[in-house]
Amino acid sequence: MGLGSALSAVLCQAGLSAHALSLRGHGESEGRDGLMFARLRDYVADVEDVIGQLPAPPVLIGHSLGGLVVQKTLHRQPIPAAVLMASSPPHGMIPSLFGMAFTNPGLFRELAMVQTFGPMVINGLSVRRALFSDDTPDEVVLRYMHRFQPESTLVILDLIGLDLPPSTPCLDLPVLVLGSEDDMFVFPGGLHATADTYRTKAEIFPGMAHAMMLDHQWQRVADRMLAWLTTHLKDSLAASPRRSRSKPASDTVEPHLASLD
Repeated sequence: MGLGSALSAVLCQAGLSAHALSLRGHGESEGRDGLMFARLRDYVADVEDVIGQLPAPPVLIGHSLGGLVVQKTLHRQPIPAAVLMASSPPHGMIPSLFGMAFTNPGLFRELAMVQTFGPMVINGLSVRRALFSDDTPDEVVLRYMHRFQPESTLVILDLIGLDLPPSTPCLDLPVLVLGSEDDMFVFPGGLHATADTYRTKAEIFPGMAHAMMLDHQWQRVADRMLAWLTTHLKDSLAASPRRSRSKPASDTVEPHLASLD
């Protein structure tokens, strides 16, 4: 779903150059026909390819599955900082799947149907409630529900445990962990486990669902993210090594953010 146009605009207005990444087989990116064969490591390769085209290593912002892609990338690239929003936890999604099956079987059933037969076979009510809070405008919900699609089965297996990030945390890397109180995909235990891995505390917003960057209260998320970036970005970017294959666009390199979902 991406970072959200309003949230991206706020970051750009603050002098940050924001880049929204569309992984292979998603959005308007190529590779839709081969999505069923994609692995989590392929998504990491997509991110690394974009990093190599930027003038400086970016701060990575990942939501949901994108958060796990970010976590894997942190162990491979000299990233100055990261923001994880409602992120899949580093230990995998088995606890979340069991929790969903017992507490929200309608959502579990709809996701299984989408994965097997495609999004046209469900009415989408359970998915909608899980992604968006009740006060999210209908036009926003319809716009983004239209993009809902099955995920690679191999990537789902990777999320369950086939290809998870290293258990050793990046202790010298500032990481902001954000979550939503009403998230039906990633439960509070998963958020706190993610935060513990990176030696920080999870910050959970009340009254929001999984798609927190699209919520009607998105400004709260933007304000917190911007405040955190302002605190951590300057020193982190100054200390971060430049990549030899980077291509500076000018003599002055502004802070870059790369977001993925």
